[in-house]
Amino acid sequence: MRCLLIWCLCATQLLGADAIQLSDTFGEILSPGFPDSYPSDSEVTWNISVPGGFRVRLYFMHFDLEPSYLCEYDYVKVESEDQVLATFCGKEDRDPEQTPGQEPITSPGSYLSLTFRSDFSNEERFTGFDAHYAAVDIDECLERSDEELACDHHCHNYIGGYYCSCRFGYLLHSDNRTCKVECSNNLFTQRSGVIHSPDFPNSYPKSSDCMYRIELEEGFFITLQFDENFDIEDHPEVTCPYDYIKIKAGLKELGPFCGERPPGRIETQSNHIHILFHSDNSGENGGWKLTYTTTGDPCPLLEPPINGKLEPSQATYTFKDQVVISCNTGYTVVKDDVESETFQMECMKDGVWSSRVPVCKIADCKPPPGLSHGFVTFSTPQNLTTYQSEIQYFCQQPYYQMVPNITGTFTCDSQGAWRSSELGTRLPSCQPVCGKPRFSRSLLARITHGRYAQRGISPWIAMLQRNGRPFCGGSLIGKSLSD
Repeated sequence: MRCLLIWCLCATQLLGADAIQLSDTFGEILSPGFPDSYPSDSEVTWNISVPGGFRVRLYFMHFDLEPSYLCEYDYVKVESEDQVLATFCGKEDRDPEQTPGQEPITSPGSYLSLTFRSDFSNEERFTGFDAHYAAVDIDECLERSDEELACDHHCHNYIGGYYCSCRFGYLLHSDNRTCKVECSNNLFTQRSGVIHSPDFPNSYPKSSDCMYRIELEEGFFITLQFDENFDIEDHPEVTCPYDYIKIKAGLKELGPFCGERPPGRIETQSNHIHILFHSDNSGENGGWKLTYTTTGDPCPLLEPPINGKLEPSQATYTFKDQVVISCNTGYTVVKDDVESETFQMECMKDGVWSSRVPVCKIADCKPPPGLSHGFVTFSTPQNLTTYQSEIQYFCQQPYYQMVPNITGTFTCDSQGAWRSSELGTRLPSCQPVCGKPRFSRSLLARITHGRYAQRGISPWIAMLQRNGRPFCGGSLIGKSLSD
């Protein structure tokens, strides 16, 4: 007898035979004897397997089996991995509720089993069924709901499978679905800063080990203050078995910390801190954030020098704090016989200052220079020459007068120089005064022809000598001979 089935044996050979294995990506399955009536007391199973990443889609082109209550006589049963997907019987033109109709059946995985069974007798002639199957691609990106198989960030579907990728800054884990971060070499050297879990306040990445190192100079002490927004996966009975924070401060180890209660403020008493944050391959917790600050060994309180000040002026000073000493106007900073406008000091790691506080020395203008044909007087007691002391220059009267005509008052300024409001630091001079006659000159008033001159008519008189003996005299009566 010629077989009418594709991928199956003849009807007489199927009775009591093992299941038929079908592994092609598509095919046709016919009931025994189709299109003739199927034999009684027959049972055949077809096991359909398609490649991973595909499902089996099964639909019937023709269906004609003996009808019965709950399909207890003849039936077709469709299963997938011990799960019954459907059981059919009856005639498609009169038993639509029991027959498969036009709707296809899709397996949940890459395996589907179809079993045909007939009982010991048939009252009518039933022709059986004509079924077709095909492998259909699974869109894992849309249908994958199992957390263990879903992608963390991005899913990309292709025929027969899918693959995962990660956002920028993340790395794909060896499981090819989890996205982790490379965060093992975070170094902080500033005296204060903020540290938080990756993507905070969003969920932190899975399967990651983050190391944060704070390294400062010896003499500093680091303080950690955790934010109240703290959410790390924990366990009600076991201490932090999944995700956790551990802190190493010098020889001390703190933690692990997890849950929703932050550790609060931690005084580490160390200048080197290692913070390890570990996450496993599951969970969607929010993470953590902390602020770190530093303090150092305190130095003694400083007092500003007399007539000076220090900045900044504060109640306490610790390691690396700096102050600048300056003096009031008219005073100069003096340290080790060296004068300067300011002087800087720093608090050292052993709690001592880098130097002693300098002194403020008042500006000294030194004794004022002399004035030819003149003299100077001091307006301040004890002839002081320091800042804001005053002097006054005078010319010898009545024979010299001051040029320019000023008061002659000079003051010692903040730079240690005598200064006048009119001349600055330049000195005046004493110029000789030319005599002026008390009377108006006329030809009759001149000393001529042996007349006597009136007293005061010629205040400047010249005398000529020869061998030490005067022989002639005269007086200055004008600027030119024409006078």
